[in-house]
This record gives sequence, C-alpha cells and structure tokens, in this order.
Amino acid sequence: MMFLENVRLAFSSLLANKMRALLTMLGIIIGIASVIAIMTVGNSLTEQVTDSMSSLGANNINVYLQPKETETEITEEGYIFEAPSDGQVSVQDTDLISTEMIKNLCDTYPDDIYAISATNSVGQGQILDGRKYANVSLTGASTGEFIASNIKLEDGRFFSEAEMDKGLLVGICSDKTVNNMFDGDIKKALESTVNVYVGDKFYQVAIVGVYKYERNNMMFSLTAEKDISTTLYIPLKAAKELTHSESYSNFTIVTAAGVDADQFAKNVEGFFKPYYRNNRNFSVAAFSLASVVETMSTMMGSITKAIAIVAGIALLVGGIGVMNIMLVSITERTREIGTRKALGAPNSSIRMQFIVEAVVICIIGGIIGIIIGVTAGVLLANALGTPAVPSIFSIVLSLSFSMAIGVFFGYYPANKAARMDPIEALRYE
Repeated sequence: MMFLENVRLAFSSLLANKMRALLTMLGIIIGIASVIAIMTVGNSLTEQVTDSMSSLGANNINVYLQPKETETEITEEGYIFEAPSDGQVSVQDTDLISTEMIKNLCDTYPDDIYAISATNSVGQGQILDGRKYANVSLTGASTGEFIASNIKLEDGRFFSEAEMDKGLLVGICSDKTVNNMFDGDIKKALESTVNVYVGDKFYQVAIVGVYKYERNNMMFSLTAEKDISTTLYIPLKAAKELTHSESYSNFTIVTAAGVDADQFAKNVEGFFKPYYRNNRNFSVAAFSLASVVETMSTMMGSITKAIAIVAGIALLVGGIGVMNIMLVSITERTREIGTRKALGAPNSSIRMQFIVEAVVICIIGGIIGIIIGVTAGVLLANALGTPAVPSIFSIVLSLSFSMAIGVFFGYYPANKAARMDPIEALRYE
C-alpha cells in the first residue's frame, strides 16, 4: 500500500509541474529513442547482409587456384633475396584443377559432399532477335550449380541427365531475358530457340527453363534495367566442347547436412596439397562462406553497438537532469518533508517517496522514448530498403536502464530529504 501511495504522490507532483516534468524526461526520451532507432536500423542492415550472404550458400565451400607467395633464396654468404619475377604469372592448363582431382575428392569424402558446383564460361554475349536484345553470360553448369546458387525456377525444368551427358545446347534463362525477348511470356520462351552471339561466334540454344533473377543487394550498379546481364545456363559438357576446356580454376562444394564447413575447408586444402606440391606458381585454397557471414555479422554488430553506446550518453545526461530536478523539488517541498517527519514518518519512507518519483519520471520517459525509437527505426529501415527488425533486447535493456537511472540519480536527493532535521525543515521559508 505504501508503494502505491508513493506512486500516486509521484504522479500528483508531475501533474502539478507538467512542463518541468516533460523537460526533465526529455534527456531520457532522446537517449532511449536514439539507442533503439540505431539498434533497429543496425539489426535490419545486419539481417539483410546475412540473408544476402546466406542466399549465396552459407555452408558452401569455394575452392580456387591461389598464387603462391614469392619464394626467397639464401646465398652462401647469407644474403636473402626474392626470386626474380616476370610479373603476374599466367595460369597454364597444367595448373588448373582437373575433373579427375574433383572426382577423387568426392570419392575421398563421400559423406561430407552433397554436390559439386562447377561452371565453364563461354563468354559474355547477347541474344538477338531483330531489334530485341538481352545481355547474357553464356555459362556451362553442373547440376550442383543450381543447388549451390539456390536457383529458383519460375517455370520449365532443369537439365535432364541425358542432356547433361550428351552436352546438348539447351538453356535455362532468367526472367529478365524473357521480359526483353518475349515481353514476359514465359510459355512462349519455353517453346523457343534463341540466337546467342558471343564475340564472333553464334549459337542456337533451346530454352527449357526460366529462373527468377535476384539482384544482389550488396552490389551497386548504374546499369539500366533492360541492359542488366544475366546468366544463360547450358549443360557443363556443352560448354566444355565449345571452349575445349576440361579443367577448372575454381569450383564450389555444397556440404552435406551437419558438416562443419570451416573444418572441411581445411580438409579440402590438405587434400589438394600433394597435387600442387611441385607447382612453383599455384596452390589450391578453400574457404567457407559461413566464416564470411559470421565476420560480417560480428563487424556490423560491433559498429551498431559502438554507435548505440555513444547515443546512450544522452541517457546519462538525462539522469543528471533528473537528479537536478529532484534536488529542486526537495528544496520546494522542505516544509512538507518536515511535517511528515514531525508526524513520525521514518527516513526510509521519505527516501522511498522521492526514489519512486524519480523512477516514475524515468519510466514514463523510457516508454515515450521506446515508442519514438521504434517508429523512427522502422521508418529509417524502410527508407534504406530493408525490412525493419526492432531489437527486443535493446527495448528491454533501455527500459531497465531508465529504471536504474531513476534509482541511481534519485537516491542522492532522496537520501538528502530523508536526513533532514524536521525542526530545521519546519522553519524553512
């Protein structure tokens, strides 16, 4: 009952001095609103980056040729110097990762590998039909490429085993290509054969599938929508026959469920070491996108927290304002305090009354700050083109912190009031 009475007295005091109470809360409101808005925008951007990276295959392992570090030689006199270099070393066919190596890798780790994504680029080109055109990258792809890149079909189908084995010139194009060449009519596209020009060469590709093109939100481009280049996939064997290439400079491993991608990437590097032990220029490196996603999320989180801490300084300023107003309030109510003490009110009761008043000020300011902060965070996130992800943790933490500020900055004035001499207080004019 005493606590509820103190709350009632606190509200009565605030209503009696509305403008002063609002100005007192202003520091708390600004501090909490700033922290929550920043955390909301930070979480939204982090979520977007994580989703963008994950859509590329967070558990995929990219395997690629990597130039070896410049070797050093030591002369008989003890001088150390770098071996002469003619500049960037070009990749020879003997340096590339062979199909046999990849097959041996799959045989060595059959339970850890779900699929292998290998591609072979025929080149950048255009699909032309009269005045209509679509920019494309003609690329041969294994079945695993569609799994690794999370390709989603709008209509049609993926390549059949027969088409893959025979290397038939069938293709899977993007919906952007369909919009440019067939005015968005997917059914018409699936019944068509398109003319693809790559450099001075010409290919006829029968469309069997249409996938949904998804722009990478992490990449900025000034290219007009109509001129965006998308991938036109053909069977890997068909691309190999067109380019006369059987080896790869890179490929992607889709790991099986439950496999630690970071650890398996190290296993893959170890597997290729014997193959490249005598290669002076190149080795094979492997890394998991999971580690990249984790690094990006950690970095974004750290930046958000650092900015939120700076914004949180406003909370301390607000707390000092609460202490200042409480000291003024105690001075104004000296006779009231003296009267209560003369009537037998214990020090703890006086102390609690003013602590509760300070906490009420901070809680009301905190609630208003939360409403403003969430609203501002959602508006800013939407303005940046990301789905808003309000931080429940920051909301709870901010409200708890505002209560703690009320207790911390309200204790000194409350204790000062509790220790007043009732006789001196009653004399106060």
